[in-house]
Amino acid sequence: MSKKKDAHDVIRAPVITEKSTLVSEHNQVIFKVARDATKPEIKAAVEKLFNVKVKAVNTQLRKGKMKTFRNIRALQSDVKRAVVTLEEGHSIDVTTGL
Repeated sequence: MSKKKDAHDVIRAPVITEKSTLVSEHNQVIFKVARDATKPEIKAAVEKLFNVKVKAVNTQLRKGKMKTFRNIRALQSDVKRAVVTLEEGHSIDVTTGL
């Protein structure tokens, strides 16, 4: 019995980096997503939240790294990102927020 996820549970936050700004020129947007989110769930959530047409979704799972700060070692959590390619004529302004 799987619980239906809300679109806000699937899409956590937009990724605003230099690389994500570069891919925005190719009609792509990068989001942090839930670890257990599937590509169809991500596509449906983006189309529902932003009223755009999604062409493709690619995902990447970045494993957490061991970081040291002031002699305290900690493991960063794993992060899943989704690179969402939009159809021609559609765009998302991630600086406005959800």
